[in-house]
Amino acid sequence: MKLIRHGDPGKEKPGVLLNDGTRLDVSAFEFDYDEAFFDRRGLAALQHWLKSNASTAPRVPSTARLGPPISRPSKIVCIGLNFRDHAAESKMEIPKSQSSFSRRLRRW
Repeated sequence: MKLIRHGDPGKEKPGVLLNDGTRLDVSAFEFDYDEAFFDRRGLAALQHWLKSNASTAPRVPSTARLGPPISRPSKIVCIGLNFRDHAAESKMEIPKSQSSFSRRLRRW
């Protein structure tokens, strides 16, 4: 299962992509994928909810727009120069290990 959000920009609803490729709208679970969701063990609760509700949850068409899977993240962790092409494109030596960095995002 992968977390997805679908819909128009700024109006995305939570969903899941199942291992068989089925996309489900899980907005009836009444949450969004934000820090509070992860803080309150939302993944476990969602999996439990899906056991009873997956068969009746609305399907999300494959043509539906997918937005960012996490709503309003407070931090983004990046991995830099982790591909040969990226290093070559930057005219840099291929690194022996990946570089990583993070950025905290401001709340508006």
